Amino acid sequence: MKIRCPWVNDDPLMMEYHDNEWGVPIHNDNLLFEFLVLECAQAGLSWSTILKKREDYRLAFDNFNPEKVAEYSSKKINELENNTCIVRNRLKIRSAVINARLILDIQKEFGSFDKYMWNFVGGKTIQNHWKTMRDIPSSTLESEQMGLDMKKKGFKFVGPTICYAFMQAVGMVNDHVVDCFRHSELNQS
Repeated sequence: MKIRCPWVNDDPLMMEYHDNEWGVPIHNDNLLFEFLVLECAQAGLSWSTILKKREDYRLAFDNFNPEKVAEYSSKKINELENNTCIVRNRLKIRSAVINARLILDIQKEFGSFDKYMWNFVGGKTIQNHWKTMRDIPSSTLESEQMGLDMKKKGFKFVGPTICYAFMQAVGMVNDHVVDCFRHSELNQS
């Protein structure tokens, strides 16, 4: 019997996500954009809600291609706001389009969105060793710096808590508790 992080319930989708994705370092700009959109959408909701809608998000947002999303017209944004398969929050949907445009600017300036984002952790995963879920912070100095810099560039829905959840999801930090079987698999130190 595998020991998992306590936030994982018996939902097969959540187990699959935890066991194969959460905390695995991602260096693909489209995947990083996907997690940014999903973490923003998740604000105030449960992750399982967003995970269940993930395929619908991929369809609605052109497989999270920032070049395509950056070109969305008012008509397309209105369609998304009426799409019952995703979270129909006007601010969250519009933030995805704004953030896609800014990612294109970041790619021009830094060479990739990946280089920009991973710079906040010095280019490598921060290996944490949390014993319990209570030990895991909701934000850190790195997530605060990330959020501040992104806001300065015009990004939306990038507070320190959302940034930290993003960092956890894309493997910038290893926040699997030490008893979880994934902690040692992802521990590179």
